Amino acid sequence: MHTLEIAGKTYNSRLLVGTGKYKDFTETRAAIDASGAEIVTVAIRRTNIGQNAGEPSLLDYLPPEEFTYLPNTAGCYSADDAIRTLRLARELLDGHTLVKLEVLGDQQTLYPNVVETIKAAEVLVKEGFDIMVYTSDDPIIARQLEEIGCCAVMPMASLIGSGMGILNPWNLQIIIENAKVPVLVDAGVGTASDAAIAMELGCDGVLMNAAIAGAQNPVLMATAMRKAVEAGREAFLAGRMPKKLYSAAPSSPTTGLIA
Repeated sequence: MHTLEIAGKTYNSRLLVGTGKYKDFTETRAAIDASGAEIVTVAIRRTNIGQNAGEPSLLDYLPPEEFTYLPNTAGCYSADDAIRTLRLARELLDGHTLVKLEVLGDQQTLYPNVVETIKAAEVLVKEGFDIMVYTSDDPIIARQLEEIGCCAVMPMASLIGSGMGILNPWNLQIIIENAKVPVLVDAGVGTASDAAIAMELGCDGVLMNAAIAGAQNPVLMATAMRKAVEAGREAFLAGRMPKKLYSAAPSSPTTGLIA
């Protein structure tokens, strides 16, 4: 009931976390341990996972035998750049195929370029990659990416690193209701309540980085996010009571009272 399945593998945690923006790899490890995450995403262009010999490697702090790596294309602004980056990641991680595709539209907003994203996805799926794809909250684009063969769609809640939370829950609900692959909110989560709301809407998981790494106490925030994702998922499965403007049916009985 509580496991998440992506590309044929199951995970107990529905919280996926990034590995960037921490003060050092020691803090990265502590926060990820606190989060309970099993999938960790890494920006190939910004983090050393063996491409820079002689420098500290993330692999030493987060061994691949303990975590599922999700190489991403952060910093890529064209399909060609994203494709090259993920081919490199596959080499560095000994044929690893589970990746996160993101192609950005501009350096100010980091809004996804969905045209370039679709172009990259078409090539990468044919090359055998299992693609979790960052996209806008457009239900039509999400459907197209699923039809191409992406193993999960990851619509934004709001702009990357903004911490603004879920700005359009209605679009997310449309995506969730129509998707046949996992839907995970990616980008814009700022605090635990944002993660809980995403899960209460029916999302299969949440991916975040800045919300944890940018907190004053990243390890404590990671703990809070773990609890929020778990609570939100359980609330979704439980089925909330209907919303009412006022209650015409009191929670306590009005008949059979002692006079």
